[in-house]
Amino acid sequence: MAQADFAYALPANDAAGVPLLLSVFADRPDVRLEMRDDAEMAGFRIGQVGGLADLLDGQAQGLGGVVLVDCPAVDGATLAALTRLDLRAAHAGAQLVVSTSVSALDDVFACLDQSAPQLLVDPSRAERVIALGRVLGQVPGLRLRELSEDDRLTLLRLTEQVGQIAQRLERIGARSGITPLDREGEAALALESPRPAFFGAPAGMGEPVLRQTRTPLPDPRLVRRIIRSRQQRARFFDGELFADPAWDMLLDLTAARAEHTRVSVTSLCIASGVPPTTALRWIGQMTEAGLFERVEDPSDRRRAFIALSDTASDGMARYFAAIDQQALALV
Repeated sequence: MAQADFAYALPANDAAGVPLLLSVFADRPDVRLEMRDDAEMAGFRIGQVGGLADLLDGQAQGLGGVVLVDCPAVDGATLAALTRLDLRAAHAGAQLVVSTSVSALDDVFACLDQSAPQLLVDPSRAERVIALGRVLGQVPGLRLRELSEDDRLTLLRLTEQVGQIAQRLERIGARSGITPLDREGEAALALESPRPAFFGAPAGMGEPVLRQTRTPLPDPRLVRRIIRSRQQRARFFDGELFADPAWDMLLDLTAARAEHTRVSVTSLCIASGVPPTTALRWIGQMTEAGLFERVEDPSDRRRAFIALSDTASDGMARYFAAIDQQALALV
């Protein structure tokens, strides 16, 4: 990747004008060197550079405002160190960028729940630099130079589309009359507060009012059939022609909610139909928009899942209710 393809205003300074301090932890020498080079190109001041053992042994001091970690494989000690790093970063307001592998993703995702890290899966160098750009974009007063045109349009498309989805689902929920008290499992018929007496009814007696219940989710077998149909397109055409990760993830989580099953972050990345790092960006955006929720496993704190929020669930239920069976074949 040529340096001109992705550049920033240099240096990357904090509010006091001091270059931001960044630390790098990676066991693979080539990856560690790339991470350091990319950070220096972005204008960061490099702090500690070492292997994961430095985190495991508690030797990491003065991490700075940004920490890059490469963790393609995990064990119990590594996960414990990442958990401590996550808490420390959250307390200090530091930003984590953690690269891992598909096989370790669920474990890494589960132990990083406090600092809102950026997760990358087997990232290319360009993906890692984009992550640094997102870090710099959160620094107040820092003026960034342009990304490459392709990267800029990709990031804009992601942000804009997630915002549009959130607004549409909110409008659907508003039209439906759903309130925060309308939760699954409540009685279908409920009495509201008594109204003034009417037609000679005794004082204090009110008119029973039906409260609108939630539209039920669609049959999960139908949703799974739609998902399989969408996946079949990749047999005959380039899959990128139909890439629509937000919708594919919404469909997968809708089916899972109707089936009362849980979806891991790895499984959701696969369902998205795009590379894992791209899928993780979408998951982050959808979570920020209030469409997805992180759900901890109550029986095992080392596990976490992704689920639809109530707003997204209501929107998907009413979407399926609004279209007939013939229209479903075109989804």
